[in-house]
Amino acid sequence: MLPVFAVLAAAVLFGTTGTSQALGPDGTTPLGVGAVRLLIGGTALAVIGFALARRHRRATASTSPRLSARALALMALTGICLAAYQPLFFLGTARSGVAVGTVVALGSAPVMAGLIEWAITRRLPRPTWLAATALATIGVALLAFAGDGSGSADPLGVLGSLGAGAAFAVFANAQRRLMSTGWDPFTVAGAMGAGSAASALFMLPFASFSWLGEPSGVAVALWLGLATIAVAYTLFTWGLQRLTAATAATLTLAEPITATLLGLIVLGEHLDAASVVGITVLSVGLVVLAWGSRRRDPEPFPLEG
Repeated sequence: MLPVFAVLAAAVLFGTTGTSQALGPDGTTPLGVGAVRLLIGGTALAVIGFALARRHRRATASTSPRLSARALALMALTGICLAAYQPLFFLGTARSGVAVGTVVALGSAPVMAGLIEWAITRRLPRPTWLAATALATIGVALLAFAGDGSGSADPLGVLGSLGAGAAFAVFANAQRRLMSTGWDPFTVAGAMGAGSAASALFMLPFASFSWLGEPSGVAVALWLGLATIAVAYTLFTWGLQRLTAATAATLTLAEPITATLLGLIVLGEHLDAASVVGITVLSVGLVVLAWGSRRRDPEPFPLEG
């Protein structure tokens, strides 16, 4: 049961990201919050990931594959994409609300991951993935054309969330390529953390950090970095090794549920009818995708937290 709780806890932590940023002090920006989150969380994840990878190698008497140029490029790509995900995700939640922004980002990510995998492998997707993609597309379209009331989707916010979903899809595929060639998950996670922290340095000259002068700003930065990146990705990586794809996919549905509930209850967001329908249709697509992963063959289009 511990792996189940680990992945579930990671999904819940991921789901607090948008609300945490929204509760921060005035002056926060998607770029500033994203950069600080990466500097803290990416560095911590690199330290934890590489330490656990060394421990794993000693325990199993195994060695890592040779660090080729291709492997190094894929590791760098995971960090760059995780870095790009941050401001895009926070832009989406700031403009469209935590509930809508998070669900669009998470709902679009597995669809885009599937399209990338399809383009690379030329394998035809399963019917369940096609059904999930159709539902997700309809859901995003409904949200994109929702009204302008409080909590409703904003066109720029939807684009930001879709961009975050695309960034997630790219680094998920890059991670899969690395692990398929023998790299252990903790090394991959550590490399992603190191790369994202390094990428964040390029954001610093363009971001404002005055909000860090307030205690609430420091608390938000520490929570977003340590809890939602370092701890969450470590728990997710550890649990994912010990669970079937079906179980992991279902457990990660706790992320959009957590984000939606926090947005409605804690932030007092209000959704218009089109947004409610859009979120519902998109969520059904995620459930269909999770159900489709029950098959034992390698799932070409994964759902991850």
